[in-house]
Amino acid sequence: MPTKNWLPFAICFGVIAIASAQDVRDALFEQADLALEAARAANAELLAPQSYDRGLDAYRDAEADLERGRSLERIRNSLATAAERFSQAAEAAELASVTLAALIKIRDDASNANAETFAVELWNEAEDTFDGAARRLEAGDIPNTRERAEEAEVLYRDAELTAIKAQYLSQTRALLAQARQANVPRYAPITFERARALLEQAERELNENRYDTDLPRSLAQHANYEARHALSLAEQVMAIRGEDISEEDLILSYEQPLERVAAAADLVARFDTGVEPIVTQLVGFIDELRERSRQSELNLEAMRVRVADLEEEIRDLDERLGGITQERVALVQRLEAEARIREQFDTVTAMFTRDEARVLREGDDVVIRLVALNFASGESRVQAEFRGLLDKIARAASVFPRSQIIVEGHTDSYGGDVSNLSLSRRRAEAVSEYLSSELGVPAFRISAVGYGETRPIANNETGAGRARNRRIDVRIEPQRE
Repeated sequence: MPTKNWLPFAICFGVIAIASAQDVRDALFEQADLALEAARAANAELLAPQSYDRGLDAYRDAEADLERGRSLERIRNSLATAAERFSQAAEAAELASVTLAALIKIRDDASNANAETFAVELWNEAEDTFDGAARRLEAGDIPNTRERAEEAEVLYRDAELTAIKAQYLSQTRALLAQARQANVPRYAPITFERARALLEQAERELNENRYDTDLPRSLAQHANYEARHALSLAEQVMAIRGEDISEEDLILSYEQPLERVAAAADLVARFDTGVEPIVTQLVGFIDELRERSRQSELNLEAMRVRVADLEEEIRDLDERLGGITQERVALVQRLEAEARIREQFDTVTAMFTRDEARVLREGDDVVIRLVALNFASGESRVQAEFRGLLDKIARAASVFPRSQIIVEGHTDSYGGDVSNLSLSRRRAEAVSEYLSSELGVPAFRISAVGYGETRPIANNETGAGRARNRRIDVRIEPQRE
């Protein structure tokens, strides 16, 4: 029994002892840790290796002495030495970053070309030479520093060149060899020749202008792409010839992707005057989207400015009136309510994948467009397979306590107005009933409404547009507190 009574105290004492030891360690090493952090931030390990290594040796001696229980004076002396060396290293690194700026840039280029992986021996030799240049610079030996730096530059350039050739040229040569074996020059001669010419040009540029690798790198990447492109084209050409399809079939098959893209943009693709008109429309649509996106960013920034203005207004009211006023309370409540709704909206958005639903915001309302929820033609029964999706709707509703939920049904323009209105209402009521009876959403929070074909969101002239118009939207109306 006595042993059991003392056990909690022993554990507590041990925890306190561990915490105290950590506190002692932190206090002792504080200055050395700050100096080490500053040295690392200055990249001293690379640019001032001699001072950095000496500081690290002293730092590790202090750690070892602390672990062995050596005297505090001995530990403090080691840490003082470490801090001094790290400070020297940081200063030397700052100088080296200027003196060796050109070499550092060349080293970065080689690293970006993955020379560490694709030119290991050259990279390691270059690193050793760089280290020698940095150590000579620390020692004040400027002539030998320059000599070593020039040697390192050549090695890094060679490493970069080797890496680029290994990654792009070698792979492209292998692809072209594979293409020749697959008889690609016969089936896709134009693209194959383009790849071969680009490869030749890239190699020539690399060999003739080794100090400017941007152009040959781009050429090599393009050659690699065209080689793969030629292989893909040859496969398609052989498949077409094997199936013995007509020229008309071929053209029609290439119109289909444009039709799908046009439908996604809610445009009707017409090819009676060729493909150029729909291409022009699609380019215009994309340009308009880009402009809208830019405008939305500007509007968002304006909203941020407005919020900042409101916060400034609150501060001004505090200064002028002091204490809590009705105006201040109202402003604070507006800001808090807006921030809360934004946070809740983000939470709901994260619940759904793009294939399940689109989550939109209309004022304070959140609209969840259930793109994955479908009904059989003319039917309004909710299938069991959609339980998981509707369960997410129930959880989304719980994100907005005391909110009202309106299930809205919509149809496309096919069919009579009256029958479409009735069908949309029945479907909305079916979803509403499912949420209430199957998923526990309180019935008093839910209502259902059918709009028929009166609120389209897409072009009813295309199949894809009609599919988007046949939908269930769940509108959540938050209650401001």
